[in-house]
Amino acid sequence: MNVEEFRDKIQREDFVEWEMVYEGKYYGTLKSELHRIWDQGKVPLLDIDVKGAIHVQKQFAGRCMSLFIQPPSVEELKKRLESRGTETPESLQARVAKASYEISFTEHFDHVIVNDVLQDACAHAEEFVQAFLAKG
Repeated sequence: MNVEEFRDKIQREDFVEWEMVYEGKYYGTLKSELHRIWDQGKVPLLDIDVKGAIHVQKQFAGRCMSLFIQPPSVEELKKRLESRGTETPESLQARVAKASYEISFTEHFDHVIVNDVLQDACAHAEEFVQAFLAKG
């Protein structure tokens, strides 16, 4: 959808959460998509920025669980991004600055997982999700 369509959906309150994550780049979760997933007897999984996650938690208090996946350090994140070779100097700077900002919100999340060793981080995430789903 283009920016105008996105803004129309914002006006109609079609989103459970939305943000302009980067200048001119909107992201959001449509209420209709959540309901479609719930109607299928499934549990939605959202990969959203910190502000969106906090907004969702407020709307669905007690009915959702939040995980914050954190790099071992901002310096390590920068090294990882540089090693991929996919970032321009400007996009690298923006991503590192955004990560630094987002880390300041960890206290708003149910669980924080430090992604130092990928297999360990995945195992911790799986444990938290399974415990949440078991509560039904």
